[in-house]
Amino acid sequence: MAIAILLIGLVVGVPVAFAILAALFYFMAVGDFPYHLRLVATQMFGGINSYPLLAIPLFILAGELMNESGITSRIIAFASVLVGRLRAGLAMVNIWASVIFAGLSGSAVADTSAIGRVFIPEMEKRGYPRDFAAAITAASSVIGPIIPPSIPVIIYALTVTGVSVPALFLAGVVPGILLAIFLSAYVMIFAGHYERRPDAEGSEAHVSTGKILVQGIIPLLMPVFVVGSILLGVVTPTEAASFAVAYALVVGLFIFRELKWSRLPLIFAGAMRDSAVILVVIGAVAAANWLLNYNRVPNMMTDFALQYMTAKWMFLTVVIFLFLFIGLFLEGIAAMLVLVPILHPIAVSLGVDPTHFGILVIFNLMIGLITPPLGLCLFVADSIANVGLGRLIRQILPLFLVEVLVLIIITFIPETVIGLPRLLGMQ
Repeated sequence: MAIAILLIGLVVGVPVAFAILAALFYFMAVGDFPYHLRLVATQMFGGINSYPLLAIPLFILAGELMNESGITSRIIAFASVLVGRLRAGLAMVNIWASVIFAGLSGSAVADTSAIGRVFIPEMEKRGYPRDFAAAITAASSVIGPIIPPSIPVIIYALTVTGVSVPALFLAGVVPGILLAIFLSAYVMIFAGHYERRPDAEGSEAHVSTGKILVQGIIPLLMPVFVVGSILLGVVTPTEAASFAVAYALVVGLFIFRELKWSRLPLIFAGAMRDSAVILVVIGAVAAANWLLNYNRVPNMMTDFALQYMTAKWMFLTVVIFLFLFIGLFLEGIAAMLVLVPILHPIAVSLGVDPTHFGILVIFNLMIGLITPPLGLCLFVADSIANVGLGRLIRQILPLFLVEVLVLIIITFIPETVIGLPRLLGMQ
């Protein structure tokens, strides 16, 4: 009945945290928990009463500040200088702008919104179908939470398994770049015929190339400093997030001068709202995980899995299908918080590297952001392009298959994930 309450709540649109709490309250009300209300409140508070979790609202705030600082146009110009002259150049710029933007926001939805507003109309002007422009924007935004710094990585490491944040940051670099390369190959082969080259670029564009590169490097320095300081052990992820906020303020207010003082209260309020949504889910799942552990559910699941899955490849294959299916219906962070505490011990028991498993889970669930019926990036892209979800889904299907191909590669070739952390001594 508790599971039925949870599923019905999710189907009818109840927020994830409240659906979990409703199922939790029912389970405890019919069990031997006379103080269930107090227990739930205590476990919820305990789940978010963590200094490292301050990194989440701080990174969200840093991303919001950078978005308001006029960096989107500079990132696009920077990426255009690098890859804009290749076949399917504008589509390539879209993809690699997402790679650069990933180091600033760590959010796929923010990436889709910021880059989509610029690229979708521009790609249509250059001859691309509007639905394809929206699809490639949504598909490339999946890179955002994989390349560091990444909010899902921080949540995974700090609230789920205790895996090293620096190791996970490094482990996401190659899969993120690999995804960008495969998407680039796809658009060069299958979408190059769409693009109409603009008339003569003019000498002004060539004169401004140096300025474009300089202005593009300034925002790129933020993830370099943030991730580099964490890897060197100079700061914790929370302290690095504070630095990211300070850097974003300086860039927006004093270097680019496009961030207005009058906008700061709204930006801070928006970051608080987005952070609250995530933290409420974390608190609810912390209470649910406590109950599951109290009833030894993870132990029973581990024993059951080890009885029938005797090889790593079997387990990893099941994980791929499970998370791709769950990603159709459940938001990625919520799914990760619910399932990873159960699956992580099984992975370790079968000899799967914890860092490898973490990136697989995050990559898997981020693909869910572009799959119907609840893919958030699909809805954001459609709200900008206004082409209808049916057309958008048809265009994104081959891009989804490309991403699944990359997922299979990083799943069964572990060195693509853990090679860089090992090389730099983080493993």
